[in-house]
Amino acid sequence: MKNNIFKLIMALASILFLIGGCQSPEELIPSVSRDGINSITASFMGDDSSENSFSSEIDHNNGIITIVFPYNYPRTSNNVLTLADLDHMRVSANLDDNVTISPALLYMDLTKDNLITITDQTKTKKQYKVVAEIRKSAESAITSFELIGPGLVGVVNEENKTISIIAVDEIGPTLAKVSLSHGATMSPDPREVELDYNEEVKITVTAQNGTSTSVYTVKKDVPAKVEIGMREGSGKVLWAKKLQSDLGIVPLNLTGGLAVTKDHVVINTRGEESIYLNRKTGEKEGTLNMSSIVGSLTNFYNTADDDGNIFVNNLAPNAGSFKIWRIKDVTSTPELYIEYNGGEALGRKISIKGSVDKDAIITAPIYGEGKHFLRWEVKNGALVSTTPEKLTISGIEGAAWWDNADIVYSNPSDVNSDYFAAYYTPPRKLAWVDGVTHAVKAWGPEISGNWIVNAVDHAMFNNNAYVVQNSINSFTWGSDDTILLFDASSTNSISTPIWNAPIGTYGGKDNAGQNANGTGDVVLKVSDDGYYMHLYFMFTNGQVVCVQFDAIAR
Repeated sequence: MKNNIFKLIMALASILFLIGGCQSPEELIPSVSRDGINSITASFMGDDSSENSFSSEIDHNNGIITIVFPYNYPRTSNNVLTLADLDHMRVSANLDDNVTISPALLYMDLTKDNLITITDQTKTKKQYKVVAEIRKSAESAITSFELIGPGLVGVVNEENKTISIIAVDEIGPTLAKVSLSHGATMSPDPREVELDYNEEVKITVTAQNGTSTSVYTVKKDVPAKVEIGMREGSGKVLWAKKLQSDLGIVPLNLTGGLAVTKDHVVINTRGEESIYLNRKTGEKEGTLNMSSIVGSLTNFYNTADDDGNIFVNNLAPNAGSFKIWRIKDVTSTPELYIEYNGGEALGRKISIKGSVDKDAIITAPIYGEGKHFLRWEVKNGALVSTTPEKLTISGIEGAAWWDNADIVYSNPSDVNSDYFAAYYTPPRKLAWVDGVTHAVKAWGPEISGNWIVNAVDHAMFNNNAYVVQNSINSFTWGSDDTILLFDASSTNSISTPIWNAPIGTYGGKDNAGQNANGTGDVVLKVSDDGYYMHLYFMFTNGQVVCVQFDAIAR
């Protein structure tokens, strides 16, 4: 019986072999063949700059791959790049699936032609020549425009190539302060020639390459705004700078605060004098004269009020009594503004809503206990009292927010106005707090306990409230480091952000290294003319970024 069963099994196996065994394996050839190679990217060795990535143009018909380099590198410098600088470039290729390249890419001497062979999915080979081209910029844009005499800021509509000067009175001839594409020129040049802006003025911008041009019309006008708030989809990154490689901030884990004034972004690094950047371009312009208060626990954090006063504070009680110094502008020196000796743990964050020259509310979270904070009030340019009020938020579940919390009010003239709190403790949600009862009245989205939240800011833009918070990755693993912007027009509206920074782009882990202290900052700043809101954010060891939103009806 067993022999019969065995014979039957063998017979069936033979039949199956005859049916399928003689067929060849099916080849994995796509129904549509693409070009095989999509790009080659080059970069300099040992250069961590965010600019250090150069893309290519591919002529598949003639088999030529041209890697394009800027005439100036860094792009906003006067350093002229030459072909001799390209003799040892790191290169990488983007290929279609199942496509190979030979010889294998790692480095190329781009002072000469390089031959590569692409083998596609059908085993067809094609040779390409890889060359380098140093190309002058074709950008011909005006990015900011301000009349120096009357101090009027022009609203640039890049799509229509118009610059609107919001003015009712006569302007008359005056010089202008202009930012434009690197290497570009203007005719006439309003920086050198006084033009009469009571009439329309046309300015021709010629790119660095000498051929690409744009013509802008400057006119007295009041551009239409969207009905309320920002124009949908208007958010765009104006600039991003790596703290270490672009701005020269060497110490890790010590850069933790942003102060944004009318013209500058001030970055505080503990134990060093703060640097300041051009607010519109992100270029480093100088260093504050603050040697009298420099120390690892002395200049611990900084912020600014609405009128451009810069404030630097220490860490208390580690550095003694809690102190806040005022610096009136980037050319001034520190003056002691507040000294408070209550013994609480203070100074990792402070927020100032309003202006200390008018009305303001200053808040300082108390760390290491409960959900408490201190509040100072400023009326008509004077502190109501040097002794702050101690307040407690109810509704936050965690026992304490320890070293991570920030609080900002919504109305600088009303201590009973609502305020917002960002913190690291359950439920780990942005809290909209009733200014009278100090109870949470609305929540933002929940943030994973893996990430740290410790910065918040608020602004009114085109009759609409906005709130922003951060979320930080302090580990060597995982991806976070994002920014969440909310429309705070109603208590139901902060559950979902209207804009997010891309995860894994600007944080410490993805740039200079682990953000071991889990620190960073956020600032919302509305332009004087009310047409723009800028979001500034920074991740320690990562990047500082400027994002622009507008209210211009298009």
